Amino acid sequence: MRTVNIHEAKTHLSRLVEEAAKGDVFIIAKAGKPLVKVAPLSEEDVRSTEKLGFMAGEISVPDDFDSIGATEIRSIFEGRSS
Repeated sequence: MRTVNIHEAKTHLSRLVEEAAKGDVFIIAKAGKPLVKVAPLSEEDVRSTEKLGFMAGEISVPDDFDSIGATEIRSIFEGRSS
């Protein structure tokens, strides 16, 4: 596994990311000290970041959701107490 210094990584980031995505894993180092390992994401990693709809069927929103508390909110803005 090759090591790339941080300056080179900044200069050639696009190329290095493309290579890593193809499986060419590498280490980024600063002053010779390894800091991070760059590797491609697995299919499981990508799937685990998909959050839209993750609670489908587990919660429900009441039909009057948009009007809950409307009277109280209106009175606050009109300067009246309930």
